[in-house]
Amino acid sequence: MNEMMRTITIAGRTGLAAGLLFVATARPTRAQSDDPALIAKARAIHNRIIKLDTHNDIDPANFTAACNYTMRLTTQVNLPKMIEGGMDVSFMVVYVGQGPLTPEGFANAYRLAIAKFDAIHRLTEQIAPDQIGLALSPADVMALHKKHLRIAVIGVENGYPIGNDLQRVKEFYDRGGRYMSLAHNGASQLADSNTGEAEGYRYNNGLSPLGRQVIAEMNRLGMMVDLSHPSKGANLEAMRLSKAPVIASHSSVRALADVSRNMDDEQLLALKKNGGVIQINGVASFIKPDSRERTEALAKLREEFGIAEGGRGGRGRGASVARMCPVETAGTAQNGRGRGTGGRGRGNAALEALSPERRAEYEKRLAEIDAKSPPAPRATVKDFVDHIDYAVKLIGIDHVGIASDFDGGGGVDGWNSAAEAFNVTLELVRRGYTEEQIGKIWSGNLLRVWGEVEKVAQRLQREQQ
Repeated sequence: MNEMMRTITIAGRTGLAAGLLFVATARPTRAQSDDPALIAKARAIHNRIIKLDTHNDIDPANFTAACNYTMRLTTQVNLPKMIEGGMDVSFMVVYVGQGPLTPEGFANAYRLAIAKFDAIHRLTEQIAPDQIGLALSPADVMALHKKHLRIAVIGVENGYPIGNDLQRVKEFYDRGGRYMSLAHNGASQLADSNTGEAEGYRYNNGLSPLGRQVIAEMNRLGMMVDLSHPSKGANLEAMRLSKAPVIASHSSVRALADVSRNMDDEQLLALKKNGGVIQINGVASFIKPDSRERTEALAKLREEFGIAEGGRGGRGRGASVARMCPVETAGTAQNGRGRGTGGRGRGNAALEALSPERRAEYEKRLAEIDAKSPPAPRATVKDFVDHIDYAVKLIGIDHVGIASDFDGGGGVDGWNSAAEAFNVTLELVRRGYTEEQIGKIWSGNLLRVWGEVEKVAQRLQREQQ
């Protein structure tokens, strides 16, 4: 057993005996749920394993000397909340929304991406190097954990900012990027998006020629290929082409929630064959979606009023916008409640920008939709773990992990910020998962894939010499 697997309490065994020991059908009664012995057992497991979240969005405005993650901000992820919830590793995301496939669009996207890369380096190198370090490898994760530091890793959501320059893949890797998706919502120059199911495809539901080159370059460098957001066809093609295991950094199960962002069984089985891992996504509307009628009505309303889905507003912006530092107070401590609740549009920057008359009309129309098609009850931690259960049963314990999508729309009742991470572990213990299995789900599987991606890169680089 190598040191990494020992530290995260993973024995590395596979097969039915090790992989499917959890209780498949029994659900705890309230008395069992509140059993002090069970809670103490879960707490001990939570404290021993490494907890890793593969998708947390950031705003560069929260990475300055005056306003930063050493403070308990209203953000769902920051150092005080990570410490409170026992979270060890945050994949901080360089996200840029899809824009026009023009030189100007690429240049603007690149500028926004670099601002986020710089923000993460500023946090780990200047603002709080005594509290959090940047990991560039699984070995770095283990070394920083031994020093009792929190750990940041950089993920890139949407390859759009590389433009048509293949060399920028290496630039993003050299800046610390350790996974990248080839699209977000809307086709990029690299791949079709999940949104193509409704909007139509650009590349016949697949990858562009440049997208195929990007996957080869990511394999060569040791950057994980991320399947979250591209179309099903693009994902299946990526898994066929990739010489290394891939990840879905924040996706859930389509059999339980029929939305285009989730992976269906065909994709999940292909992921297992590839050796990769799906990080189940904590966005409530991807766990327990509204009715199709409501979803379609909301989409039309948002389009008419120019309201972005999910209440995300200024994602990818923020560095140039003057504003007060969002420090959490007794009146604002909500641990993220209300985010990711089906894209109803409240709390959205575009909504705030509407004139009073236009906003009143929006609210009136929204109330009419609410009356005709009420929103689904908000997803809970139990609903979230249902998706973990489904994936484990279909593709095995070695291919399932956890992602919150905090500060990008994520959050379910009971797990609304990094401070509440224990509730996920507690629910896994309630369902009979062992410490070894919980360690795999929280971090072991992702670290394994990351390590295998590194080994493939080393082999490919040797072959090129």
